[in-house]
Amino acid sequence: MKVKSVGLLLVVTATLMSCYTGKYAATERVYAKKAKEFAKVYKKNPAEQQLGQVEAANKEWVASVNFGMRKPNYVMIHHTAQHSVEQTIQTFHNAVAEVSSHYVIGRDGKVVQMVNDYYRAHHAGAGKWGNDTDLNSSSIGIELDNNGLTDPWPDVQIDALIRLLGSLQKKYKIPQANFIGHMDYAPTRKNDPSRFPWDKLAENGFGFWYDSDLETPPEDFNPRLALRIIGYDIKNIDATIKAFKYHYIQQDTGSAVLSEDDVKILYAIYKKFL
Repeated sequence: MKVKSVGLLLVVTATLMSCYTGKYAATERVYAKKAKEFAKVYKKNPAEQQLGQVEAANKEWVASVNFGMRKPNYVMIHHTAQHSVEQTIQTFHNAVAEVSSHYVIGRDGKVVQMVNDYYRAHHAGAGKWGNDTDLNSSSIGIELDNNGLTDPWPDVQIDALIRLLGSLQKKYKIPQANFIGHMDYAPTRKNDPSRFPWDKLAENGFGFWYDSDLETPPEDFNPRLALRIIGYDIKNIDATIKAFKYHYIQQDTGSAVLSEDDVKILYAIYKKFL
């Protein structure tokens, strides 16, 4: 049955490859070819064969019924820092650039999917969130068409994002805490998405925000430890503080100093992760 299933997948993929026409026909064929190659890898490397490479005098293959495909557990949000969805699509078609994302959302609310949710897109790069240093393998990447400097965030674009997040959260049971920005994961390299309405996302259950009535933290409150508990990599604490401010403060983001109000906001967010 296993061989028949893989064989059927190859036939379907080959059929799809012969049907592509239109503007993106060439890149659709590349996508289908890669999917076909992945199917071949699975076919050529069954678990029974992998066991044969294990050095053990006494070994046995016994199949389990409990397994599945890659399950996304995070969503990472980006801004494209480009001028149009079309430019971003061209970037993600550039094999030399080796970058991609599962979804791109335009300023007009159009949602473009470019990688299957179950595949590993190349959107996160090097970074760390909690103990996870490979969010490419555990997250869905969403790029928002925005130049990162002066572009506003149109309601139609954010509403489309919220609908998409709702679908992904329901489908993959993604925890509310696991909706993050690229700057959270890679604070030494990224500041996206900047000027972003995280509060609106939190109102809809995607990530956390703070109430207007802020509490003064206790005297023994440790901001560095709080950032670590939230998920930040605190190896470069200045970069981490700036990333936190890009996400939650959204002013004075060039400074690595937390004001009294900043500390209150940090304390409010920290308590949501306990």
